[in-house]
Amino acid sequence: MKTTNRQHLAQLALQNTSLLLFIVVFVVFGLLAPRFFALQTFETILKQASYIGIVAIGMTFVILTAGIDLSVGSNMYVSATVAGLVMQELKAPVWLGLLVCLSVGMLFGGVNAFLITRVKIIPFIATLGTMVAGKGIGLLFSRSIQIPYPDSVLELGSSRLFGLIPLPIVIFLGVALAAQLVLTMTPIGRQIYAVGNDAEAAKKAGLSVGRVLTSVYIVSGLMAALGGFVSVAQQGVVHPGFGEGYEFNAIAAAVLGGASLFGGVGSVLPGTLLGAVLIQMIQTGLIFTKVDIYIQPLITAAIIFSAVLLDAFRNIQLQKLRRRNIRIDKGALVGAGDD
Repeated sequence: MKTTNRQHLAQLALQNTSLLLFIVVFVVFGLLAPRFFALQTFETILKQASYIGIVAIGMTFVILTAGIDLSVGSNMYVSATVAGLVMQELKAPVWLGLLVCLSVGMLFGGVNAFLITRVKIIPFIATLGTMVAGKGIGLLFSRSIQIPYPDSVLELGSSRLFGLIPLPIVIFLGVALAAQLVLTMTPIGRQIYAVGNDAEAAKKAGLSVGRVLTSVYIVSGLMAALGGFVSVAQQGVVHPGFGEGYEFNAIAAAVLGGASLFGGVGSVLPGTLLGAVLIQMIQTGLIFTKVDIYIQPLITAAIIFSAVLLDAFRNIQLQKLRRRNIRIDKGALVGAGDD
């Protein structure tokens, strides 16, 4: 009985590694830098995590199908650049700029989906190609100069809902809630998990795997564009380096939040949300503890590498525990039969 309880506790710990890691990091940085516990600090962390979190939500949809999208950073740049030019050159209102931004992002995601589902290029190579091409297209549009956004967009990024909660946080939480509902309470959500668990079995069951993959890459493109717009609403300008490296933060946030790179496992709430906040918390904590600025990228890279290792370790250990539980359950049934 004690062995069974230990196994259940171990399984529970492995399934909630993101929450445990979140608590440990929060406490450690709080002890090293007491100002870290301030409410204003946590609000800043959430606000800065909002755009990466939104991109990571789209990445979660892709990872759930055992795919990957390396092009989200370039997508953010292209979408934000085109939207900025539309608002700057054509004097378009903010709502139209946002609509253009989201449309470009979805088109970008559609190109990825076409390459993967129709041309049959593996996701890693397809999105690596569109990452490079997208960056080039963005630089072509911007001519490598900064694209300023109207003051009305900056006001949007700094405004608060009911004068209390910053709007970027509200958007982040709203997107996270909507995504979780889609994944858990709709047919397409169940199909995404099914394809991630076993694409061949899903196909034999009558699911349109191509349609499911197309939907997740379009969602990823949409979220990348929205994340880019929310980011620019806080920064006020699209610069040539905008979006670079964000794909790695998005992948790390999804994996740290419990999404498996092998597909079929993961959630947005609390998973990806916690992962995104955790990454931003670490970056903010490094600043509070005055870690050398040149060492900080190395630590971030180590976090991403650790996230991948953690994912592999977690999957191996959970599989072992499930096999042990099956053997124990069979033993209990045999014992009951003897009685």
